[in-house]
Amino acid sequence: MSGNWKIGCVAVAVLAAGIQSASAQELTGTLKKVKDSGALTLGIRESSFPLSYLDANQKPVGYHIDICNKIADAVKTRLALKALTVNQQPVTSQNRIPLTVNGTIDLECGSTTNDASRQQQVSFAPTTYVTNVKMAVKKASGITSLSQLGGKPVATTTGTTSVQLMRANEKGKGVDFKEVYGKDHADSFLMLETDRAVAFVMDDNLLLGLIASSKNPADYAVVGESLSVEPIAIMLRKDDPQFYGLVHATVKDMMKSGEIDKLYQKWFLSPIPPKGVNLAFPMSDALKNAIANPNDNPKEAYVKK
Repeated sequence: MSGNWKIGCVAVAVLAAGIQSASAQELTGTLKKVKDSGALTLGIRESSFPLSYLDANQKPVGYHIDICNKIADAVKTRLALKALTVNQQPVTSQNRIPLTVNGTIDLECGSTTNDASRQQQVSFAPTTYVTNVKMAVKKASGITSLSQLGGKPVATTTGTTSVQLMRANEKGKGVDFKEVYGKDHADSFLMLETDRAVAFVMDDNLLLGLIASSKNPADYAVVGESLSVEPIAIMLRKDDPQFYGLVHATVKDMMKSGEIDKLYQKWFLSPIPPKGVNLAFPMSDALKNAIANPNDNPKEAYVKK
């Protein structure tokens, strides 16, 4: 009996080791990469107010940064890691998709629109913001519509779709505006601030954040037609079912628990760094619906009213 018992114990130990080994081998994609390296890399934006931007100490903060940090906590728990290094890599509108695809970043925590063409290259977390694309102008210019932009310089950020949206809009058709491009949103706003452009076309939340943090916020207004209603979401690599499942489960849990609502209150309805300005921007019905019914539908599913 004693010998058989010992043999049985050995067999159980071998089986347990085999199961543990198989479990480790079952990790794929991003989770395997993080398990092997002990690090997760977030792609952050430096001026995508209030989703992802730098505070007065040049530290990345914002609504999507908080959500990405929650996902990082979930990764650490899922992999049973004693410690997880969370790296932060600045990205731009132009390089955010290539850096996600090639593995430089694991989560893009900025202000990216989820659309059908991008879904061919990357995947998205459930929608956590819904934006209207409009334009910021100086109030003194008197500009209130795209039809007034003829012959004038209009700023947008390289790698975004704003110019195409202007040209596709009924009031933008036939208007011969001049395109000028900023390397990031702060650079585009600087063109408006220094009169190198008469308007800056971008997501409403980004425009409001940039105005709030400018030298003279009262000088600016967000005006004009809504060019597009777009779901904004955190981006991750395509064809990575384990990581996709964890990201979606984490964000859905945050929505169900009310944590997303609290983060929205923190970043859109309370004073935020660096100047303690309150954007005072209530949650839209479209975002309320996206939180009540979590999904990663592309912008083509959003019908413009």
